[in-house]
Formats: sequence, C-alpha cells, structure tokens
Amino acid sequence: MRNLKLTLAYDGTEFSGWQVQPGRDTIQGALVSAIGRLTGENVLPQGSGRTDAGVHALAQVASFTTGSAIPVENFQRALNGMLPPAIRVMDVCEAPTEFHARKSALAKTYQYRMFRGEVCSPFVTRFVWHYPYPLDEAAMMRAAEQVVGERDFTSFAAVDVEKSSTPFPVASSRFEAGGELGAERSAPAGETSNVRRIFESSWERMGDEFIYRVRGSGFLHHMVRNLVGTFMLVGKGTLSVEDIGRILGARSRSAAGATAPAGGLCLVGVEYE
Repeated sequence: MRNLKLTLAYDGTEFSGWQVQPGRDTIQGALVSAIGRLTGENVLPQGSGRTDAGVHALAQVASFTTGSAIPVENFQRALNGMLPPAIRVMDVCEAPTEFHARKSALAKTYQYRMFRGEVCSPFVTRFVWHYPYPLDEAAMMRAAEQVVGERDFTSFAAVDVEKSSTPFPVASSRFEAGGELGAERSAPAGETSNVRRIFESSWERMGDEFIYRVRGSGFLHHMVRNLVGTFMLVGKGTLSVEDIGRILGARSRSAAGATAPAGGLCLVGVEYE
C-alpha cells in the first residue's frame, strides 16, 4: 500500500463544499469517483480541512492509501482527465505511511478578497466580495491585529450542523467514524476547545482589492468569514477596534458580526514538517 498526497486547486462556486454528501456535488465526492474509476478502489481521501460550499482553494491537500502501482505523474494526468474542469490536481507525491492531510498539518493560510472598485469584472466576481461602499480600511487593518495570538474564538465559530453527521459511506483505512472535522479547522479528532493560535492576521490594499490574510494553527467552522464580517462592522463604524477584544471575551456568536459571503474565501496554503 502507498500513501499518496494530493495538492488540489478548485473553484468551489458550483460545489456543496468539500465533504461528500448524498445527492450533492462536492470536491471530496468528485475525488472518490475519479479514484474509483482509475484504481477500482473504494477510498475516501482525507482533506486538510473541510471548505464550505462556495469556498475555493489554491492548495488544498488530501491524502489516501492505495494498492495501485500507477506512477504518480500518471496518477495526476489521469485524475485531471476524469475530474470536472473546476477541480485540478496540481501535484501527486508519495508520502510517509504516517502522513495524514489533516492530522499532520501544522498551519493553514486563508485569503479573503474584497473588491472595492465600482465595477467588478465577470472574470473576477466569483472569487471576491464586491463591496464598493465607504469603509475605514485603516481601522479594519488595526482590528485584524487584535486576534493574533492564542485565543478562544467561540464568538467567531458557527454551529456546525454537519460535524457529527455520518458522510455517505465509503470504505477507507484512514476514515474515522463520524466524518472529518468541520470546515476551516484542523484540530485533532474529538477536540472540543475553541482555542486556536493565529500567527498572522492582516489586511492589505492591492489595487481595487482589499485582501485579508490569516494564518493559524487551525480554524473553526465559518471562523474566517465571521472575522471578516466583524471587521466590516469596524470599517462601517458600527464597532470600534477596541470592541474586538470585548467580542473575543464574550465567547458568544451573537456578539460578533455576520458571516461574510463564501465566494471571497480561498485556502491558499497548508504547512507540514
């Protein structure tokens, strides 16, 4: 048996997220189908985390074991020939037996793109939140700095109704009962703490785009989009920069802002040893 590591890029607009779901098109489901057609095996590739419906990825990582002897370069070519055009396998390599896309991850980086120009090109609109209205961007930059460090992010965590649900049954030696952990997270199975360590949290203006970048040890369900929605309230003047600390301390979802649209969010990198 070989343990294969896949690096994936996908446009999540037309998919119901990462996790396989009966009757819905998902990234994981498309991989299950393609691998099954290629090798005849019934396996469930494990992702570094579960992106939500409409969320994109430049470098999602997945792993699975296979008895197939197909060379990795042929594996990549064949899978790309079977997968929908919106999903591309960017790389395939053999990994150590103990490697697991989620459990072995040390950090992940997400990017949220907001388009601030008056007119948003149709070739961009699927990947941004178009918001051409006034915002105090400097205040949003200061607010983003307030979440750096090890903190309890309960106020920014949505209830994940799928966390305990059982995915469509697929056999795999690397599939834990009860399914993967929820979107935007990489905590160990059974983890109940909402404490996460954020290494970097910053906004940057690049032309017509205002881009939020956050790098952390793991992320809770909807956490990045809830952070963005809260920073937006600071930009509008509804909240102050100082309110971010109060919201963190409240440990209540109702204390934070609304969830930002999924289309602007992209998983841009996963780090391993």
